[in-house]
This record gives sequence, C-alpha cells and structure tokens, in this order.
Amino acid sequence: MRILIVSGYHGGSHRAWADGYKKYSKHQVNLLTLPARFWKWRMHGGAVTLARRFLERIRTGDLRMPDLLLFTDMVDASTFLALIRRQCPTLPAALYMHENQLTYPLPESPEGGPMRRQKGERDLHYVFVNFASMLAVDRVYFNSRHHRDDFLETLPSYLRHFPEFNELGQMPGLEDKSRVLYVGIDGEYLGRLRPEKFEDVSPLIVWNQRWEFDKNPKQFFDALITLAREGIAFKLAVCGERFSRQPPEFVAAKAALDDRIIHWGYANRVTYRRLLWRSTITASTALHEFFGISMLEAMYCQTHALLPNRLSYPELLPKEFYNNCFYDSPDQLVAKLRWALLNPELAQHIGKALSRAVSKFDWRTVAPGYDGEFEGLA
Repeated sequence: MRILIVSGYHGGSHRAWADGYKKYSKHQVNLLTLPARFWKWRMHGGAVTLARRFLERIRTGDLRMPDLLLFTDMVDASTFLALIRRQCPTLPAALYMHENQLTYPLPESPEGGPMRRQKGERDLHYVFVNFASMLAVDRVYFNSRHHRDDFLETLPSYLRHFPEFNELGQMPGLEDKSRVLYVGIDGEYLGRLRPEKFEDVSPLIVWNQRWEFDKNPKQFFDALITLAREGIAFKLAVCGERFSRQPPEFVAAKAALDDRIIHWGYANRVTYRRLLWRSTITASTALHEFFGISMLEAMYCQTHALLPNRLSYPELLPKEFYNNCFYDSPDQLVAKLRWALLNPELAQHIGKALSRAVSKFDWRTVAPGYDGEFEGLA
C-alpha cells in the first residue's frame, strides 16, 4: 500500500510523527511537505502549493499515485482535494489532528504566544479550516481521547455562532468518522547505547517541552526555586524547542537557578537522548496538552514523571501510577518533587516501571495498528 502524508507545517511533533510512521510502517510511506514557518499562511494557502506539487510529481513520474492521502491538521484538506479532483476523483483521504484551532488555549497576555498578532484573540477562520477539512475526508484521527472529546464537545458552540445554516446536523457524522491513533515514540533510537543512570551526582530534573506559554513554565520554575531555597540538591537541564520570542519566566529562572544548570537551550538528538537517560525526574505543568510525546520519551528513558491530573495524561498511564505520578495542585507538585529529590533511588525505581508501562507507545508496537487502520480505508 502507498500512503502519502501531506504535512503543511512540517516541524516539531508533526515531523517526528511523520518520520516515525514512515520508518516503522510496512507500507510505502512518502511525504509531501512545506517548512514549519508562517503557520497562518500554511493554513490559508499551503494546500494550493501542495496540490500543485502533488500533481506535478504525479505527472513527471516522481511520485506514484498513492492509495491513501493522509493530511495533517495544518493543511486545508478541502481545498487540496478540490484542486486534484479531476485527476483523483475517488482517492481515499484521512486527516490526523495533532492539534486544533478551536481549543488551543489563549495566552493571558495578548502579546504572547502564536496568536499575538491578533492581540490574543482566537481567529475563528482557522477553526473553520479544521472543520471543513474534517468534512472533506473519509476518516479523522486524533492523537488522544482527550483531544477528540475536547474538540467534539466544543465544536457545537462554535457552529452555533453562524448566523444561519450552522451545520449542527454534521456532528453525528463527524463523531462517527473520528478515531484515536496515539503518537508513537522512537524507542529503538532512544534505547540505543543506553547508559546507566548516574548515581554519583545530584538528581537531575529535565524540562524537555516547548518554550511556550501553554506549557506553563512559571509553575515549573516556581516549584524548583522553592526547593532550591530549601537547600535541596538537584541539577537542571532545560531543553526543548524554543522560538524567537520566549516567555520571560525562562530568563528569570536562568538567573535564579544558574548554579544548578547543566544544559540550557535546544538539544540535538544525541544530546537530548543523553540528557533523558541521565535525568531522574521530569515534570509537566502544561495548561494544554493534546498528547504529550516529550513526557513519554522521558518516561521511556526511565525518568520519574510528575504530571497534572488532567488533559491527556491520565489516559496514557495505568492507574497504579496515579499516586506517585499525578498531582492536583501547585503545592502537591512541590511536595512530590521534594519527595523524589530526597529519595532518588525510589524515584529511579518508579522511572524503570514507567519505562515498561509506556513501551506500548513504541513505534514498533504502534505502527502495525496504523497500518491495519489505513488498509481499511484504501
């Protein structure tokens, strides 16, 4: 089977997902992509460029006609399919929702985050692009149950704002065609040349998420500064994707925790893997998370994770980890961080158990499920 992934904003988790599935699928998976910049223009006009390139590559023989088109959520699938309809009137199509433009949280400050150019207000046109894309394809896949339920429960309130013909009658059909396909992690790469956890240094806490407001870095750094003032020993590695503008909390935290920092800034793949295997603890304070690949990567590397008891996280772990790994308030986060730092051997024991639990998200396990799902669409 030939599958073509059409990725309009090919970077970060979108790229990791596409590359991971391509690497581990038994099918022939090809990519048609645009660079990860100008996200709004990608959703406006990217489909026109991608459709043109698709037809050119088919015409020249550079690409064989696929059996399935698999769009990411940053592509206007309805426009793409309209532009290729003469050549491909019956080509099956699916949409993979890494995120959506309806329930992505707005920043407290209108000057921060990816929506700063519209003064922090949600531009509802991009919600409609997601909605129309869903209508145009045969199947919609979300990366977690939380994401699927969050979007489908909120969509009717958006549709009710239409002055007429609000299309609420489309909801049962959308719900019917919506499925969950979890993201995979590259366990083969993460586990390669696996080092032992370091026993002769202070426990290492790692931040491996995007440097963005929706990951709530203030709560994370406030917790660490509290523990530092108590004199508790730990080291800190701050990696993850960063942008030209970054939340001010990072600047303040670097000054406050400078003597504990062993890494600061984006880490290449080799450095990133080394930091994960060296770390004892990771923590998410996210306000928004549709899946949580960075947390799963850390857990795969036997890192004890502390997670908010909400969003997608509760569905990712078995219930036996809830007491040790989930918190319900900032004070609980501080208390559980304190315990893990003062009991590093027990924290590492939990980390090893977590690694076994999240191995089900290894692409080597996940990809066959994707393959079977897509075979049913072709």
